[in-house]
This record gives sequence, structure tokens and C-alpha cells, in this order.
Amino acid sequence: MESAPIRVPYRKLEKEIEVEMVSLEVESSPSPPPRIQSPLNPNSNGDFRSQTTKHQISFTNLVLSCTVAAGVQFGWALQLSLLTPYIQTLGIGHAFSSFIWLCGPITGLVVQPCVGIWSDKCSSKFGRRRPFILAGSLMISLAVIIIGFSADIGYVLGDTEEHCSKFKGTRMRAAFVFVIGFWMLDLANNTVQGPARALLADLSGPDQHNISNAVFCSWMAVGNILGFSAGASGSWNRWFPFLMNRACCEACGNLKAAFLVAVVS
Repeated sequence: MESAPIRVPYRKLEKEIEVEMVSLEVESSPSPPPRIQSPLNPNSNGDFRSQTTKHQISFTNLVLSCTVAAGVQFGWALQLSLLTPYIQTLGIGHAFSSFIWLCGPITGLVVQPCVGIWSDKCSSKFGRRRPFILAGSLMISLAVIIIGFSADIGYVLGDTEEHCSKFKGTRMRAAFVFVIGFWMLDLANNTVQGPARALLADLSGPDQHNISNAVFCSWMAVGNILGFSAGASGSWNRWFPFLMNRACCEACGNLKAAFLVAVVS
């Protein structure tokens, strides 16, 4: 095939030269398929950041997705404000009460990393995090009921029949039920808290991480304020007097009513 030389001026380094451009007629050949770069392939800088643009959720959905933080902190605050005084009414000493509180750090140390790994590998149609949040929420509801009715359960299992306002000994069965519910509650709280933070990171875009973390922490503060305010009120037993009985006096009725309201809300 014939080629047609074309001379064009080209200025380089302040010297004008002529470059001969040759056009060739080449028989058409099938072009290779386009190369598709995986989001995990290294980019031009050599790192492995995702090449795709992650969509951003609206601020309203961001705020609503963080409300679970308020619920978790509301439960923690109720625990801190009500459970130690209540367990002492069961006849358990202060030293053993402090030992029971070890369940929080221990479950946080073990449960949250395990739940995080399992949720990362979860392939549920409802998402990776939501099944764990739902399971943890159901466990919280069950644990709160066990704690609130521990004195009643202990009474049924054979604790003293003497009225709670007069009995000064240790109600071992009620205390055993309380400890089971207490550890279950801490286990459930940690099961919810880890996936809730991970869900927030999954939903928010790259430019929303700072604002999403601020909203999440704000909801935590709201939950703490409401929880400690609810725990500071000693009027729950007067608002729900039907929750008190022979085995459950004022402190027990106060705890039971506050926890039941927390579950419903």
C-alpha cells in the first residue's frame, strides 16, 4: 500500500523544524477487548483504594441510622444507675457487686471483635450488620425482663417467703438469676454496639465519615442523658404500683418499671 508523506512545521526548543508524518493504510483487524480494572487493582499511585465512587446517603437517613446508639447508651446508663443498689437489696455485698461489673469489659473484649469478624463475612439478604443488631436487640429485651423479674423468679424457685421489706438475708436464687440476666445484657449490648458502628461506616460515603461519627456520638450523649435521668427518678414504683409484690419492694419495682419502659420505647 502507498503512503503519502506530509510535511508540517513543528516548533521545538525555539527551532522550527519539519516533521514528516506518514499515513499508512492498514487492514482492519479485530481490536483487543477493553481492559476492565477491578476496584481492588492498584491505581496509578500504586495503592489499592477503591476506584468506584461510593454513594452518599441523605443527612436524614444518616441521623436515623444512628439512633441505635441512643438505645444502647440508654441501657448502659440504666445499668449504671440502678443495678448496683438493686443487687444489694438481694443481700449481695459490695465487693461481689463490683466483681459482677467485670462482665462489661470482658464481653467487650471478646464479643465485639468476634461479632465484627462474623458480620464482615455475613451474606444475609438483609445486609451484613442488621441480623446481628436484631439478634442483639432481642437478647437485650430478654435480659432486661430476666433482671427486672429476678426477685419474682427467685421467690418462685424457693427463696424466703418473708416480705422483702423485712427480710435482711441473702436471696441466693434471685441473685443467681440476676447475675445471668446481667451478663446476658452486657453480651447483648456489645453484640449491638459493634455492628451498629460498622453499619454506619458501610452506609456513609467517604466525605461523610466525620459528620456520621459526630451524629453517632451525639445520639450516644442523648441516650446517656435520658438513661441517667430515668435512673435518678425514684418515682417509677409509684407510677407502676402493680409491679410491686411480696418479693419485689420499692427498689425492685423502680428497676422493673424503668427497664420495661426502656424495652417498650
